[in-house]
Amino acid sequence: QVTLVESGGGQVQAGGSVRLSCAASGIIFSRLVMGWYRQNPGKQRELLARIIKAGSTYYADSVKGRFTISRDNAAAYLQMNNLQPEDTAVYYCHAESQSRAEYWGQGIRVTVSS
Repeated sequence: QVTLVESGGGQVQAGGSVRLSCAASGIIFSRLVMGWYRQNPGKQRELLARIIKAGSTYYADSVKGRFTISRDNAAAYLQMNNLQPEDTAVYYCHAESQSRAEYWGQGIRVTVSS
């Protein structure tokens, strides 16, 4: 059974930083394409960033220059800088295997106060 577990969320003031982590178990981590999404009530889940390996990344325009996705042998990370109130959301870790199976974390809330 594949499990993704996010950590690192919480509350921060505008202009602050948060680093999210996502650990995977039950699958060979190096073979996963990892991504981060976020969602607010009544809105679609939004893709923020994806990483295949170092140097092979994608960023949504809304976070480019502020968020950085990375990974090591054990987890994927999302470093979020200069956070603004509109970044408040539930953030989800996502993984896609070589067979195109998809997995989601349980979600972690980030609240940015003005």
